[in-house]
Amino acid sequence: MNAATPRKVTANISLTLDGRYHGAGGPGDMGAIIPYAVTDTARDHLARIWQDKTTAVFGRGNALGFVGYWSAVAEDENADPRDRGYARWLAGAEKVVFSTTLTEAPWERTRVVDGPVEEVIRDLKASGEGDILVNTAPSILKPLLAADLVDRLYLMICPEIAGGGERLFEDGLPAGQWNLTHQESGKLGELALVYDRVR
Repeated sequence: MNAATPRKVTANISLTLDGRYHGAGGPGDMGAIIPYAVTDTARDHLARIWQDKTTAVFGRGNALGFVGYWSAVAEDENADPRDRGYARWLAGAEKVVFSTTLTEAPWERTRVVDGPVEEVIRDLKASGEGDILVNTAPSILKPLLAADLVDRLYLMICPEIAGGGERLFEDGLPAGQWNLTHQESGKLGELALVYDRVR
């Protein structure tokens, strides 16, 4: 691959209006997000995020959740075709799972890494072909944002205020400009947005 055109690091995540990726009840508190995850706008967004990506990156928690859910969707003939497309892509993609506790990979074509996020992602960026997708993994996305290593953000904005829970964008991130390259609004007021980092 041409060194002048390294792989892009992209990431997808859903956020509430107050910038949270879960509610005050902790990581399982997804009540402000789940209703918007199955809309046509969200499914069209899902179909968009994996195009041209060859590597999927996860944290341990979301990797274990994804493997159980999406493996079944890939085989479900009655599932929405957009969901099945993502599920089948995920099954075939190279997968990297960050974990300090997993002793074996949860999927085929998966390697478990226990190392500094920025270093591992820089190594991925410098090798292989196709872009990298950080899949709904705030524990990975936060250090990448702090290191200014994210090239594209796929955001679903859910029209609710959670009032508590973890925020994605924290104080101290490097300042930078982002260019809106796609926007779509849904019937429930959800927004699908794609931002590219201006460098």
